[in-house]
Amino acid sequence: MEKILVTKTSLPPMEEYIEEIKELWDSHWITNMGTKHNEFQDKLVEYMHVNNVELMVNGHMALEMAIQAFDLKGEVITSPFTFASTTHAIVRNGLTPVFCDIKEDDFTIDPAKIEALITDKTCAIVPIHVYGNICDVEAIEQIAKKHNLVVIYDAAHTFGESYNGTGVGNFGDASIFSFHATKVFNSIEGGCVCFKNNRLREILYNLKNFGIKNQECVEAVGANAKMNEFQAAMGVCNLRHIDQYIEDRKRVVKKYQSLLTNVPGITIWKEQNNVKHNYAYFPILVDEKAYGESRDTLFKRLDDAGIGARKYFYPITSAFDAYKGKYDPGDTPIAHKMSETVLTLPLYPELDDMTIEKICFVIKMSNNRRC
Repeated sequence: MEKILVTKTSLPPMEEYIEEIKELWDSHWITNMGTKHNEFQDKLVEYMHVNNVELMVNGHMALEMAIQAFDLKGEVITSPFTFASTTHAIVRNGLTPVFCDIKEDDFTIDPAKIEALITDKTCAIVPIHVYGNICDVEAIEQIAKKHNLVVIYDAAHTFGESYNGTGVGNFGDASIFSFHATKVFNSIEGGCVCFKNNRLREILYNLKNFGIKNQECVEAVGANAKMNEFQAAMGVCNLRHIDQYIEDRKRVVKKYQSLLTNVPGITIWKEQNNVKHNYAYFPILVDEKAYGESRDTLFKRLDDAGIGARKYFYPITSAFDAYKGKYDPGDTPIAHKMSETVLTLPLYPELDDMTIEKICFVIKMSNNRRC
């Protein structure tokens, strides 16, 4: 029995990608900001409706470089309900994460709890858009302006989205995106930083390219976070298909919603108002008492049936072994609770109705047995 994967990489037709990379064999220019890199960067500015894009080798380096670009010192308020990358990027920049709890309705940082965490050491806020849910950007902007804080959004889950008609990459001082193979949109690996202030372009370029200005001048201390031409070519190809990918994912989500609405003990993902969604994930929450079994038991039953689900995010980052003794997960009780009850279900454009029905049948089995 072939396992139903939790996600599957979206790829353009093979012939289209081969055609896209043919010129690389003519030029032998396969890295260091070649023609494909520059074409991809320009097309992203247009598609995302943003002022500036700086491409990076992956989403994590995009976040590390974005944080470093602002020369921050001290504490950064963020959420522990995220992938390891977010917290690690803060720590690897010599900064101290201060964890704020999340909202129960959309998994994003709770602005009502941010100000109580601000001290004279606070320098920035790094909120995370989660599962395609967009943070309360207006409230966060007000807090940041009041306290003169930098805001860098981890927007890895929200490529192609907009809020009230504004591209999601326009919020905050910068927003980072991941183009990892598992995302709605991919360039194999890859990522980018979106920003408004033009002065950041040179800073980010230096940071991703060793600080090299030309062959004889290295004007800054930088890393190597450049996107290569093969990644960029995949990005160019997938950008032609992204709207169809999103439309196909929407079909999957609507099918899940039709089958899992009103299942006792199961809370399903609902779309936010005023957001153009990318249908990145389909999370469900499992209430053990009302459902009849725990999230972990359901996870195992799905796995036994050849269905890949994911405890995403579990554990919260403040509970990582890497930070043992430094944080108390109980300080963010909603995030902690969500991490112990959430499952993300399989979601990718090729998922057919029969397979979705099988997944939902297994989920409903607990309630059927109880009845």
